[in-house]
Amino acid sequence: RVFFMKNNKTGILLSLFEIALGILLLIDPIGFTTGIIIIAGVLLLLFGVVEVIKYFRTDAVKAASEQYLTKGLCALGAGVFCVVKTEWFTVAFPAMTFLYGIVVLVTGLSKLQLTVDMLRVKSKKWFLALISAAISIACAVLILMNPFSSTEVLWMIAGITLIVEALLDVVTWFLGGREQKKKAASAEDTPA
Repeated sequence: RVFFMKNNKTGILLSLFEIALGILLLIDPIGFTTGIIIIAGVLLLLFGVVEVIKYFRTDAVKAASEQYLTKGLCALGAGVFCVVKTEWFTVAFPAMTFLYGIVVLVTGLSKLQLTVDMLRVKSKKWFLALISAAISIACAVLILMNPFSSTEVLWMIAGITLIVEALLDVVTWFLGGREQKKKAASAEDTPA
């Protein structure tokens, strides 16, 4: 009962975020990814500046043990690289796609556990989680095998994958949560 109640809102928010990412990948996969890399670079630059300032404003012993300066300089270097060398990431798309495929595979395997969890708590909607897990695993295999001629097509497939998975997740969370509420209500009505 608690399983679905605690994760329901977080799961739906994550699914909505995945839908938004999927749509943006469908619209302009390379432009979207380039924008994300630049934003990540700017965030790294800001983090780096904060860490360097923190180093000089903190007690010398604590600053040395926390390595604020090292963290800050590494973040600044990574941030500059992201902002200045965004084309490097475009060339590295195949490797990034492979990593994305691994993430989708791990997500699919976690959905497989969700299916088993739903079966164990006798949820009638377990098959929705199973469908979502099967789609995730199939898409991960497709992404990892990469039979496509261009990276842009692969990213578009990734966008479609995100949207379909997220929609199935929302349905699973919603129906699973409703079912658990009904079970909880009927358990409370039953005399002990």
